[in-house]
Amino acid sequence: MKPIEKLTFTDDFMFGEIMKNEEICKGVIERLLHIKVEKLELITLQETIAPYYETRGVRFDVYVKDSDKVYDIEVQNKKFAEIEKRTRYYQSMIDMDLLAKGANFKELKESYVIFICKTDPFDLGEPCYKTKTVFEKHPEKIFDDKTHKVFYNASAYKKETDPEIYAFLQYISTNIPEDDFTAGIFKSVEKAKENEQFRSEYMRCNIHDFDIMEEGISIGEERGRSEAKLEAARNMLALNVLSHEQIAQVVELPLETVQQLANELQLKA
Repeated sequence: MKPIEKLTFTDDFMFGEIMKNEEICKGVIERLLHIKVEKLELITLQETIAPYYETRGVRFDVYVKDSDKVYDIEVQNKKFAEIEKRTRYYQSMIDMDLLAKGANFKELKESYVIFICKTDPFDLGEPCYKTKTVFEKHPEKIFDDKTHKVFYNASAYKKETDPEIYAFLQYISTNIPEDDFTAGIFKSVEKAKENEQFRSEYMRCNIHDFDIMEEGISIGEERGRSEAKLEAARNMLALNVLSHEQIAQVVELPLETVQQLANELQLKA
């Protein structure tokens, strides 16, 4: 668990806390997308979307809606493999969420999946990557499905020519504010660290995550021990020296399990 005093804007829990502020959230969106946002209708933190109970859900860092657009804003402190497929899945979950709430596909809102990365997601040295779909034989014509995927690489902030984005990416990379907007974010971060409610929520969430991790480790260790016992029993059966009862006693498995393993080995033979 990272100490509260060392949290920065790019840490998941702090990022969500600061982005609850509508003015900051609007400012981030407006800078990164070069658009004007009149009013945000919804800001949801750590939103989990699983349209159907059997589907694998996705948890967005910050999920935002205005009158005609949807924004998923993700912050990445480390590099993830196959980020392209990750954004594809995020986009599909956004559409499924909108359709599940009764929208006709013709009414799907324009959507943006935005990644704010501390490292270069594509190793091409650019401060910003924007994707678009074009027709293969007519690359001048865009296939406009109203979806956008934008990736910012804070490690290349020195190459950015837009002063507002430069200052923002520099802040993401160095945690040093250079203009009024990033100074406001920095002050909000420091203020949050002193807020008792924030501190208790952060501790509670980390304890919850730690308990889940511990439970997962315990389950994994138990499965490992069970697999080791089964493998030892198979090896003993293959040697054909001990009886099933003796093997069950040695490896501490039920006799029925050993007999089942023996049957499986016979079938394979």
